[in-house]
Amino acid sequence: MGSGEEQRTGRSGWTGTWLGGVRSAGVELGYPGERLGLPEHGSGAVAGYGRRLIALAIDLILASVIAAFLARTFGWDPLIRSWASTGIFGLQAWVLTGLLGITIGKRLCGLRVVRLDGRPVGPLWSLVRTLLLLIVIPALMWDRDHRGLHDRAANAVVISV
Repeated sequence: MGSGEEQRTGRSGWTGTWLGGVRSAGVELGYPGERLGLPEHGSGAVAGYGRRLIALAIDLILASVIAAFLARTFGWDPLIRSWASTGIFGLQAWVLTGLLGITIGKRLCGLRVVRLDGRPVGPLWSLVRTLLLLIVIPALMWDRDHRGLHDRAANAVVISV
């Protein structure tokens, strides 16, 4: 007959790992942030997707409202208003994350961006993180610790406070 694994699961050895996922390949998955030495729950734990998306929405809406106000004041056309909204979002994400580790949306949602080495994010790494965030695709590619490529590039993680 076959191996014990094949008899138990009905899959052969070479298909057992890719059909069964990473756990069947012997890789144990813990909670997000475990590999980084962060707690599973509470303050300092990796922030979940929901609160991060709400914080992002708040920041985008705030930037859009400011751009609309400026467009009305200066008579900008919709294209300039759109670019201004993106620029305002990027500027506030860069400056506030670099100086304080938070944006307005993250503050309202109880989140903070921290570097894994314990240092502040700083203006340079915040700029790198923000530029990758504005490209969008790197921010959508997450690892098992809920870190997008923009966070990984800055050696940062978004945590609950």
